Amino acid sequence: MQRPPEADAAEPTAAAPTAAVDVDLDDELLVDFVGEEPTFAWPMWWRARAQERVTRDPSPWFLLAVVLTGVFATGFSVTILAVSLPEVADSLGASASILTFAITGPFLALALAMPVLGKIGDVHGHRRVYLLGLSGFAVATAATALAWDAPSLIAFRVIAAIAGAATGPASMAMIMHAFPPGERAKAMGWWSLVGGGAPVIGLVAGGPLVDAIGWRAIFVVQAPLAAVAVVLAAFVLPETTRGTGALIDWWGAALLAVAIVAGLGVLQFGGELGWTSPVLLAPLAVAALAFLAFLRVERRVAAPLIPPALVRRRNFGASVTSQWFTNFAYMGGYIVTPALVQEVFGFSVGQASFAMVIRPLLFSIAAPIAGYVAVRTGERRCALFGTALLVVGMAMFLAASVWEIVALVFAGLAVGGVAHGTSSPCLVTVAANDVAHEDLGVGNAAQQMVAQIGAVAGIQAMSAISVSHSSNGFAVAYAFAVAAAVASFLAALRVRDRGRDPAPAAVAS
Repeated sequence: MQRPPEADAAEPTAAAPTAAVDVDLDDELLVDFVGEEPTFAWPMWWRARAQERVTRDPSPWFLLAVVLTGVFATGFSVTILAVSLPEVADSLGASASILTFAITGPFLALALAMPVLGKIGDVHGHRRVYLLGLSGFAVATAATALAWDAPSLIAFRVIAAIAGAATGPASMAMIMHAFPPGERAKAMGWWSLVGGGAPVIGLVAGGPLVDAIGWRAIFVVQAPLAAVAVVLAAFVLPETTRGTGALIDWWGAALLAVAIVAGLGVLQFGGELGWTSPVLLAPLAVAALAFLAFLRVERRVAAPLIPPALVRRRNFGASVTSQWFTNFAYMGGYIVTPALVQEVFGFSVGQASFAMVIRPLLFSIAAPIAGYVAVRTGERRCALFGTALLVVGMAMFLAASVWEIVALVFAGLAVGGVAHGTSSPCLVTVAANDVAHEDLGVGNAAQQMVAQIGAVAGIQAMSAISVSHSSNGFAVAYAFAVAAAVASFLAALRVRDRGRDPAPAAVAS
């Protein structure tokens, strides 16, 4: 019997599912029917859900939690590697002095790479840069566990640092995009907590691992942590607005790198050769000429690496200046203090290591508290309180080295941790609030670059000074730290609270 046409129209087909089947998906997600049973397009469903997570903005605090997973993964190994350098040297048949470049090399790589990678994030999207950087960090960290000699270890660590440099300004830019200016100090407080707490946890958890298995266990654990952070970020983090231009200031980046490397070379070898050695004149001249050329290029290029107008802004300039001097004093003490307690007070390596935990531990506790206080009282007050407290902490170290009072060392560690934990999120927020949304990548990169250069300069200068003065080397080094802390406080005095206004307009190139 021939069926009426209307019956065919009512018959469900693969192309037209019945109304009884509720398809709450995008138009491209079709349901196929095999016989009378529907076959769901699972691969397309997963792709659609992944894309939805990328395009849908998560809550700011959820985004912050995911970003902090990456911060923890990249900072986990900093302290435990520094403590384990003698064992690493024995394992690889290298000198401990050569292997210090496994610590300072990554710091320097971070400083050099951040401005370029921050600009790339502004142009091509910070989520993309963050994911690529964190993925590269995971691979390079896994390779570090397989290092066969000192040069390979240093090379893998530097590569990991360059990849990790992509995550710093990108993640900070995403946080600044997610949080309004008035709430950013809270977010940066938690950022500082994880950034300071990761090395502490790495030291406490990594110490037994190193004792039981060896130093390679540090990176065997760290690489999977970074991989997990990549997966979380891929599903949660949204893309930021991309810039209209695609220009990268490669000439400026190259000149800045030459200036930084040459300048730090003067600090590195000044203690060994003598600060008046004519050998130092050549790198000093190279550093000065390269920096002057960098300034000239930045004024002329269409898309400067660090816009001069940005640096001229009062809050941004004062904040990054204060951060440079703060990190000079803080990280210089990071290198000098363990040597002080071992040589003057007879601490073992293990005792010195656990004594140093006091400072990052209190940093981690103070940072989120300072973030919440700054929201109520203003970032300027917290920054001034923190930098003033840093002067007190460095003065305690100076007094401990002169009068040989070990209690002052512990007091200096505690006060220094609270001081830096208080000032850091406030100074970072002050600078970020003085930058337009479209410049957050390069602005945050400039902040982190300045902080890293200050840290490396402090490490190299204070370690060189401490060994170049045989009788009072520690006291002279800490005197420089006190001077740097005072300079940090004076720079913070120039900061002005902007209230809770939106970020300013983009700077003119």
